[in-house]
Amino acid sequence: MTQPPSAEPTLWELHRTLQQLREDQSDGIKQLRDDLRGDLAAQGLRFEQMVTKDVYQADQRLVIQRIQALEEGLAAAIRQREADQQQAANTRKWLVAVFVAPFLLGLVQLWLTSRIGAGP
Repeated sequence: MTQPPSAEPTLWELHRTLQQLREDQSDGIKQLRDDLRGDLAAQGLRFEQMVTKDVYQADQRLVIQRIQALEEGLAAAIRQREADQQQAANTRKWLVAVFVAPFLLGLVQLWLTSRIGAGP
């Protein structure tokens, strides 16, 4: 099958088609270049926000030291509270001994006196 001579594109049409392809490719490459620049700028911003491994490790050591200091302070507070509770218990025992013991001795003395006085 042969095509009629009018179905074939002219040289001018081929030239225009090639020119349009070049412009489309050029626009596409420009768009890709702009997108790449934008992506690189965004990536650069992300890299600026990143922390180096050394800085991160130093920060972690600082956090660990703070936690250890808090744990030591908590342990000291617990020991102090236990000592205070023991002191309070000792104080209560002392108060009982100071006030109740003489009262009991007084009662025993009254009882003995009443037995001696009621005797023979």
